[in-house]
Amino acid sequence: MSAFRVQRSIGLSNISPALGSKKRQKRVGRGQASGYGGTSGRGHKGQNARAGNSKRPLSFEGGQTPLAKRFPKRGFVNQSARTWAPVNLDRIQHWIDRGLLSCSKENPITARELLLSGCVHDVHDGIKLLGAGSEHLRSPIHIVPSRASHSAIKAVEKQGGSVVCTYLNTLALRDTVHGRTDRISAAPTRKTDILWYTRWRNRGYLAPQIVQNMRGSTERLQQLSRTLLKFKTEAYETTK
Repeated sequence: MSAFRVQRSIGLSNISPALGSKKRQKRVGRGQASGYGGTSGRGHKGQNARAGNSKRPLSFEGGQTPLAKRFPKRGFVNQSARTWAPVNLDRIQHWIDRGLLSCSKENPITARELLLSGCVHDVHDGIKLLGAGSEHLRSPIHIVPSRASHSAIKAVEKQGGSVVCTYLNTLALRDTVHGRTDRISAAPTRKTDILWYTRWRNRGYLAPQIVQNMRGSTERLQQLSRTLLKFKTEAYETTK
């Protein structure tokens, strides 16, 4: 008899799981002989014997008033509130003097340039241009923020620059920061946003004066501007 064992070749016909790696499913409620009949291992009555007992929320405290409900509440959280990242004109001029920022009509300053240059440390829900330090502004800047104050718009245009406030939701702002241009930005849907970005006074990107004079303006922006401003010319029937 040979001292060496003959090793069988492994194939689909003779392979099996490792010993102890598989366990039979626990089947409850199949009679007393199974060991899990009757109450199915849940005991007699009580809270843990009821169906759906494992689906209690994490805040459940056995039926007593939860801790979160025992404390008084003050104020509220505005779900529509936005946090803007403020940028003053004197700061932008200082960054231009240091050579950290540059712009032109073809390549205006966006949230991406402000973040990468360190002019802002967090874009939050968008950039808001403020007019503080407007007396130090000497360069004609072209910038595309989410919001801009009227004093900032006046100071920038006085130096030969331009401001175009563009609506950016969370996804569009993320694409702007990452430099993605393969996706179409969403249009404003809230009434307050529609009114704000269609006004020439705010230099909104959907204002007719902006859309007509914007270089590279697409047919989508023109159609969007006409559609959102249609409510100003539509007449509604009144009941007598």
